[in-house]
Amino acid sequence: MKDTTTGTPLPTGIEEAADHILLHIDGRQTLSAETVAVVAAACDQAEDQGGRAKLIVQVSGAPGRPRARGLTVSLVNKWEQVLRHVERLPAATIAVATGDCGGLALDAFLAVDYRIVTRSARLLVPVEDGATWPGMALFRLAKHGANAAVIRRAVLFGTPVEAADGLALNLVDEVVDDPAEAVAVAVERSGVVAGTELAIRRQLLLDAPTTSFEEALGVHLAACDRALRRAAAAGGRS
Repeated sequence: MKDTTTGTPLPTGIEEAADHILLHIDGRQTLSAETVAVVAAACDQAEDQGGRAKLIVQVSGAPGRPRARGLTVSLVNKWEQVLRHVERLPAATIAVATGDCGGLALDAFLAVDYRIVTRSARLLVPVEDGATWPGMALFRLAKHGANAAVIRRAVLFGTPVEAADGLALNLVDEVVDDPAEAVAVAVERSGVVAGTELAIRRQLLLDAPTTSFEEALGVHLAACDRALRRAAAAGGRS
């Protein structure tokens, strides 16, 4: 098991699982080139293993001081691009959030396939200088949670999204007492599909809300053709 964490480890028991890449994101930290590099390295490891390893991201913490000081648009763009890399990995991605989750932690949490929170978790859009941070977390909140009142309050006013509300709005997949067990089950469930095929199915799913039937048909047919060719090749080897 490869571990790219430098902070608090994942909950007890997860370290014993095989073929996982572990990543810890502390929302209290200010964005830096080093943070971008750590996430990029985790993505590279996942790609090197051809989707066999799951990327498990532990997120916690929220900014306690202004996060914009010292930042540049260039650095923010690099961070958003590496999160987009996470979203397109040929590997299942799973996040578990504990306690307050804001800033970098919220950004990473919203970029994965499967999101688990403990009952104490709260999703926080940081407020600075009288306004919420306008990063792509706002985009992902709106995309996942539609125009729900809870999302509007989070985006406009920085109102925390409690665990139960996150579950009701499909921002999270599970609210649990034992995150270690929940992650283990999620890893087992995600083991059926991996690699490029997982990335293709994910992209089809993400594109569906904003793509017309006519535009989507060709892409889906191409994916079906790919699946038929794989099935025929597998049959020829049996």
